[in-house]
Amino acid sequence: MSGLTVDLSRNGNVRNVDSHCTLSGVDELDFSKLLERERPRPLNMDRQRSFDERSINELSIGVSPRHTTRPENTSRFTDHLDSVYSPGKRSGLNTPRSSSDFETHPIVAEAWEALRRSLVYFRGQPVGTIAALDNSEEKFNYDQVFVRDFIPSALAFLMNGEPEIVKNFILKTLRLQSWEKKIDRFQLGEGVMPASFKVLHDPVRNNETLIADFGESAIGRVAPVDSGFWWIILLRAYTKSTGDISLAEMPECQKGMRLILSLCLSEGFDTFPTLLCADGCCMIDRRMGVYGYPMEIQALFFMALRCAMLLLKQDEEGKEFVERIAKRLHALSFHMRSYFWIDLKQLNDIYRYKTEEYSHTAVNKFNVIPDSLPEWIFDFMPTHGGYFIGNVSPARMDFRWFCLGNCVAILSSLATPEQSMAIMDLIESRWEELVGEMPLKVCYPAIESHEWRIITGCDPKNTRWSYHNGGSWPVLLWLLTAACIKTGRPQIARRAIELAENRLLKDNWPEYYDGKLGRYIGKQARKFQTWSVAGYLVAKMMLEDPSHLGMVSLEEDKQMKPLLKRSNSWTF
Repeated sequence: MSGLTVDLSRNGNVRNVDSHCTLSGVDELDFSKLLERERPRPLNMDRQRSFDERSINELSIGVSPRHTTRPENTSRFTDHLDSVYSPGKRSGLNTPRSSSDFETHPIVAEAWEALRRSLVYFRGQPVGTIAALDNSEEKFNYDQVFVRDFIPSALAFLMNGEPEIVKNFILKTLRLQSWEKKIDRFQLGEGVMPASFKVLHDPVRNNETLIADFGESAIGRVAPVDSGFWWIILLRAYTKSTGDISLAEMPECQKGMRLILSLCLSEGFDTFPTLLCADGCCMIDRRMGVYGYPMEIQALFFMALRCAMLLLKQDEEGKEFVERIAKRLHALSFHMRSYFWIDLKQLNDIYRYKTEEYSHTAVNKFNVIPDSLPEWIFDFMPTHGGYFIGNVSPARMDFRWFCLGNCVAILSSLATPEQSMAIMDLIESRWEELVGEMPLKVCYPAIESHEWRIITGCDPKNTRWSYHNGGSWPVLLWLLTAACIKTGRPQIARRAIELAENRLLKDNWPEYYDGKLGRYIGKQARKFQTWSVAGYLVAKMMLEDPSHLGMVSLEEDKQMKPLLKRSNSWTF
């Protein structure tokens, strides 16, 4: 196997290291006015009304919030939705909290059993969940713990009051990050987080080692850009859920965050604040024409930056670093809200674009040729509604809908409140296309024929309406549910969850579904896919107790608004 082997001693130190990153302390600094609103306020058991947190009655989901005492060790990390400490303390229990509405459906218990069977142990401690338990075919790397796949599993355990599993995962992946990473004699950046890792047991030496994949074993040999972002987002979710700031304040975690963000904030030749990425660097892990500035990565980048602003310690040494984050957030939010957003009016503006415009007065800043507009977009765009398109780069706009990026845009408040509601309007208006019979389309529409051959390289797994080429992924239920609750429209999520409950268990929790409506189990889909299980559980628990939303949601930063004035050359 070409993966990187890491041998950890019993005390957690790295042994036999030729070269690795030294983990050192990182200092704190005052975030100034940018984060004034995120600092702790006196404990108030009455919810404050905001875009992030609406009253339970307004959400109309028919459940009662559970008020529990927040741990004494609280700080700025318990930001919005901080008036209620969400998870119950249920260490060691194997079933979720009792609720007549929550536990009536028979597949909930089956889902928890499947999730616990997927747990991976390293030297007696659970450190993650494998991608799939399906043993019917060759395993490939489905028996590994993927960073992005573990996120819904981690959220499920946090919501069920079992944070130790998540803490172990965070620390183990942090150790892997510190290892020297080489692919074909080329050294990767220090901050790269692994895409996945595997535990190997040596029966002769009675020893366990971790094998990490930073892209050198992946299909296409692409390093994961999203792993580092998900790691920061999960660290904030853990801190928010438990009220325990000690993990995030560890020098190792502080250093890990800074290494990840250093890769993204480095200066170069790019004139855009968005992050240039290769195909295959995110959930869309094969060539699908997302090279450039994929929406999914930009939304995760934005959310990771905001989480890092809350998690980084405040002292003099870190001042310059935090200031760089703040500047990037301002530029990134303006760029995305202006140039990636499309609705009926903006579509009509693009349809009438003039080309070859020069100088600062240009309206068509990226020289997009109106004839490049795809035919499907005119019928797909509703009268009311909009979304962030898949990609924007010189002379090219990818108008495809990508679910993960748009949902994360809502949760991170990259989308304004008005844009968030427009995204929900689009989902409701285009329910058959985006949800169908099995939630939820990872992207829409599928590419096919000659375009498919060119863009995917004739990838047989990504044929039309399959896998990442328009397939339906149950894991996306948790993201949709979180976005629905944040926008005050949980009925959309409930409708999608009910569709999934009709088939998920009897189909043995497939990885994805095929077809325009998601009617068929994916032709190469693995059964007992862990994030399909966990995504369902997280969605159900979030509907039962909307205060869980605080783990994965950030309120809009009002202080960014004055800087988001479009130039005179930009028209809507």
